[in-house]
Formats: sequence, C-alpha cells, structure tokens
Amino acid sequence: MLCTFGVLILALTGAVSTTRRGSILAGCIVVYCITSFISGYASTNLYLKMNGKAWTRCVLLAATLFPLPVAAVFMIVNTIALGHGSTSALPFGTIFTLTFLYACISVPLCVFGGSMAKNYGKHDFNAPTRTTKVAREIPTEVPWYRGRPFQMIIAGFLPFSAIYIELHYIFASMWGHQIYTLFGILLFAFILLVIVSSFITVALLYFQLAREDHRWWWATFINGGMTGVFIYVYSVFYYYHRSGMSGLLQSSFYFGYMAAVSFGFFLMLGSAGFYMSLAFVKHIYGRIKCD
Repeated sequence: MLCTFGVLILALTGAVSTTRRGSILAGCIVVYCITSFISGYASTNLYLKMNGKAWTRCVLLAATLFPLPVAAVFMIVNTIALGHGSTSALPFGTIFTLTFLYACISVPLCVFGGSMAKNYGKHDFNAPTRTTKVAREIPTEVPWYRGRPFQMIIAGFLPFSAIYIELHYIFASMWGHQIYTLFGILLFAFILLVIVSSFITVALLYFQLAREDHRWWWATFINGGMTGVFIYVYSVFYYYHRSGMSGLLQSSFYFGYMAAVSFGFFLMLGSAGFYMSLAFVKHIYGRIKCD
C-alpha cells in the first residue's frame, strides 16, 4: 500500500514522467524495493505478536508472496513474446537488472526489517479480554444473506463501484493509446478505495460476530481483498467489449499482467481490511466486561 502511495505521489509531483511509457513501472519497482523493509517489519511484528516461532519463514513468505507469482507470469508472457518475435519481450540485460534489484535490495531489506521487528519490536498482543481454551460452538443455520459467500460478494462489489469510473480511464491508458495525467484524482480514488474497503470489511465483521462466528481472521482478509477479484472480472469484460485485442500474444499480456495487478490489490486491500478489523475487535471487546 505504501508502495502505491509513493508511486502516486511521485507521479503527482512530477518526479516520474507520466508521458513516457515505462517510467511509472520503473518507479513502481524502485519504490517496491525500498518499502520491502516495511513489509518485513510489519509482517514479522504481527507474526511474533501471535506467538509465532519460525519468524524466518514469515520473512521469506513476505519477501516472495507477491514477487514470485509476478515473476512466473512474466516468464510465461515473455516466453510467448520471444516466440512471436515481438519487441515487447524484455532483453536479457533488463531481466538481469530486475533480478539484481530484487535479490540484492528487496530481499535484504525485507530480512533486515524482520530482524529489526524481532529484536526491537513490541511483541505483546494486548488482548482486550481473556479467551477460553474451548472454542464456542458456531451456529450453522444462518440466512443466505448472512452467509460467507454473499458477504464476500458485497465486500468486493461496494468498493469496486466506488472506483468503477476511474478504472475505465486507467484501463484505457494501460491498454490503449491514451495518456493518463489526472493523478490527483487517482490518488483521491485510491484513498477512497482503501477507506471504503476497510469500513465495509469492519461492517461485515460486526454482522459475523453478531451471529456468534468468531472465525474472523481470514474472513476479514478475504473480504477486504475481494475488490481485487472484481477488478479481474472487470478486466475480462473490458477485454471482450472495450479493448479490441485478440490473439495469443495480446491475450497473454493482458490476462497475465492483469492477474498480477489484481493479486496485488487482493493482498493490499486484504491487509488493510484485516488491520482495521483487528483494531475494531480490540476496541469493542476492550469496552465490555466478559466473565
């Protein structure tokens, strides 16, 4: 999320050229490598608060959860481009530079952030109430509109509807021949997306706790990230009804990179929804007395 904020601010201030294709992508890579320290620190600190022991595995997962799927998509797409003799295929020098940035900057910073969290972070979870060792029975008979599938749809649809108009212009800039310059509006739309997604996740969490379902950890993460799924579904609609693209090469580029972008939004908004839900749970249970 901080990486996205950083790139938008750089584009808004003119530090990154918005008229030259590839400059924003280069800015994304550099800012992602720099913010890897925050990723390692935040993930390890939360993991240790939850009494995790293998913190090195947590750091390794934080360093590879997003880059490895993106690298897999890139290798498949770049191989298809090379097979077609397309100029869109990246040369070996660029691939070596990207690998060097990831291996020598991103991963070490992530490991350094994890070690800082282990040695200097606050590891007390500060649970607001005592919990019993025996889990309470969860009611199984609930109306369909209070079930998990319907809540997942609501959690993705409402935030997606807030950015639908702006998303159309972004797609036209990414996959068309238009140049996007309204980064101030885009920054506002992104902030609105994070706020709406987090608040919707908290609202659905309240209904889940009201029906005595205490398994909210992964539910809030998935609910928050469902907007990424809706973005990918919209990309399918855009491809067949707006883009005018066809063929294996264009299809592989479009669906491959849109899958990577949607996965990034899923992780980003899911994390935002989870942290907001954690603060909400601590707040409401810290205000009540439990015997």
